[in-house]
Amino acid sequence: MTYENLQNRLKELIDTNPMSAYQIVIVALCFILNFNDGIDVLVVSFTGSEIAHEWGLSKSELGYIFSAGLAGMTAGCFLLAPLGDKIGRRNIFLISLVLITSGMLLAYTVTSYAQLLGLRVVTGLGIGGILPNLATVAAEFSNTKRRDFSVGLVQAGWPLGAILTGFFTTWAVPEFGWRFAYLSAGLVSLVMLIGVYIFMPESLAFLGKHQPKNAKDKINAILEKMHQAGIEQLPTKPHASQPIPLKDLFAPLYAASTIRLWTGIFFGFLTLYTLMSWVPNIAKESGMPFEMATLVGTALNFGAFTGVFVMGMCITRFGIKKVLLGFMLTAFTIMLIYGNLKLTPLLMFILTFFIGFFVQGGFNAFYPTATRIYPANMRSTGVGLAMGVGRFGAILGPALFGIFSDLGLEVTTLFSLFSIPLLVAGFMAYSIPSKNVN
Repeated sequence: MTYENLQNRLKELIDTNPMSAYQIVIVALCFILNFNDGIDVLVVSFTGSEIAHEWGLSKSELGYIFSAGLAGMTAGCFLLAPLGDKIGRRNIFLISLVLITSGMLLAYTVTSYAQLLGLRVVTGLGIGGILPNLATVAAEFSNTKRRDFSVGLVQAGWPLGAILTGFFTTWAVPEFGWRFAYLSAGLVSLVMLIGVYIFMPESLAFLGKHQPKNAKDKINAILEKMHQAGIEQLPTKPHASQPIPLKDLFAPLYAASTIRLWTGIFFGFLTLYTLMSWVPNIAKESGMPFEMATLVGTALNFGAFTGVFVMGMCITRFGIKKVLLGFMLTAFTIMLIYGNLKLTPLLMFILTFFIGFFVQGGFNAFYPTATRIYPANMRSTGVGLAMGVGRFGAILGPALFGIFSDLGLEVTTLFSLFSIPLLVAGFMAYSIPSKNVN
């Protein structure tokens, strides 16, 4: 038996039967892990104004706190996540959760700005290690009928975690202080760590390919829990596959698409993470009490949660490129309105919701866009590098917003300035050659 034969047999077993309760638990775990990542990323946005007030931070210094976690995420995507194919995805989840839990719990004890910066990098490193592996695991343990639904469900966990974090911090921070939010998030991560250790199996593909000790018994134990027939023998261990060289992404067939994709994702991430980081703080400085300002940030994430689903429905009818460009143009217009009108609290809530709806909804269309550009044998490399390069925009955006604020730029000017990258993102996606993306 070859490795390919084993993969085909496992796929046939999974696809020809309804999903078992065990498989549903695995997908649910992936959803909760993404939910947990939403908590850990956005808690700093919802507590930023209180941190700045306690330590007398400038806007630039607060922006560096936002960017520190995003820098850690980028490093995790490049350094930690790829190890999943070498040491196993379950082990990557455990290592990442140890980093996240440690970073969040220790943040409860911080006494200095430098300490918090370092812990945000540690937390981000763990988040970056988890994120790229979630969709893969959810897809592997789902049958064909439920696979797209399962992967989509996992992606919805992140904004939902952000939404609930907003509601929680609205109550907890005024009552117990901003450190309590990090303690609570750390305890949630600890529960996730225990849950993964108990319930999360190793990837069947990893066990079949790398064949660690007792691999056949482990595969059959997983298949038994899935109510599937076991295998009689392991395949011949495959030779290690060679990674796709970076130059292949810039071959004549893909070069124009790769450049446009990287540019679009970079500028999309730049504005997206700037908004997620700074919107609660902007609302607080407009004169709102902490509780209401936090709910403005929650409106942004609720809009994002809704926009992702609507974007998915629109793509099937109008095509990816038209939807992405349309969402980005609309988001650009709304950001200009937000920055140039005198806003009542109600209007601020409404516009913030629609900013989240169109920015996040439009940006998420880059994921299916990226998967359609490259063939299967280079898709993981192409998509992974595009998202990794784009995250440098996520690091840069929040820091630049803080620096420009300290230089005296008004919110009106800043929103106008940070709306421009959305135009770049939309037109870059729309200009990808149609032979690669419709």
